[in-house]
Amino acid sequence: MATKYRKGSHSVFSVRLHFVFVTHYRRKAITSPMLERIKEMFAQVCSTMDCELLECSGEADHVHLLVDFHPKQSISAVAGCLKSATSRMLKKEFPDEVKKWYRTQSFWSGSYYVASTGGAPIEKLKEYIKNQDQPRD
Repeated sequence: MATKYRKGSHSVFSVRLHFVFVTHYRRKAITSPMLERIKEMFAQVCSTMDCELLECSGEADHVHLLVDFHPKQSISAVAGCLKSATSRMLKKEFPDEVKKWYRTQSFWSGSYYVASTGGAPIEKLKEYIKNQDQPRD
């Protein structure tokens, strides 16, 4: 995938984040129809937050997302919106499946994993920064 740069009013950026959300108690609660709807909902939420869902997939107890992130947002705000919106939607659209596993708890675990991705390896970036021309006195 070629690096795609986006522009803000005073910035140019390319921030890719890998999120992992796990179901509460790691229960195998996600079915195939639920996963398809989760992907649609993640894309909608990302769009409203000036982010873009690049990839999404998962298993019965967790999902992985690759998000083209807009730096005007906070990572925790994006994660929170993604999790809360899909949790509400799943309880509303798949009540029987969700009630089988959860009565009062949230659908997603309270924690999440996130890492930045893409770009040059860290050692190359360190070398590039270290080798910048020094100011002359």
